[in-house]
Amino acid sequence: MRRWILAVFFPLVLPLFPVLAAGLVAGAIPGQARDYFLDHLSLLDQLILGLGMALFVIQTILSWRALRWKGGGFDENVDPWLSHLAQAAEWFPLLGLIGTVAGILQTFGSISGPTPPEKIIQLYAPAITATGAGLFMALVNILPTWMVLVGRDLIRMVAGVKASGQDAT
Repeated sequence: MRRWILAVFFPLVLPLFPVLAAGLVAGAIPGQARDYFLDHLSLLDQLILGLGMALFVIQTILSWRALRWKGGGFDENVDPWLSHLAQAAEWFPLLGLIGTVAGILQTFGSISGPTPPEKIIQLYAPAITATGAGLFMALVNILPTWMVLVGRDLIRMVAGVKASGQDAT
């Protein structure tokens, strides 16, 4: 039974935690804010979300491979790819910031003459969607690599093996 837990259960279940975490974060966003975001997606927002989801799916598959316990170790061939993809997640806030700056420039470029503050806020609000998309994708895309690190420690503990590969007794 322990062998099945190590070889099958943990590698299948642990990669699902980042998916659940992403869903919880998305679900915790107030409905009105989420609806506004979805109704005002720009092309850059769609690019950020599309690239972010593609990276997330790839990392989730790689994390499943990285968590497979093979009697004394893990499949470490995927570790460099997981590392590179996790580093790519650092770019999402920057892409979001570019979208925010572009949105602000667009807002101020569309204002001519005296404009009431309510109108400025209404024009400015879509600029923030890029920031939200970038931050959400950055958060979501650091989770699979983190889960591999935590999951490997958990699997080693259940297997009775120290990180160095020696018996934990």
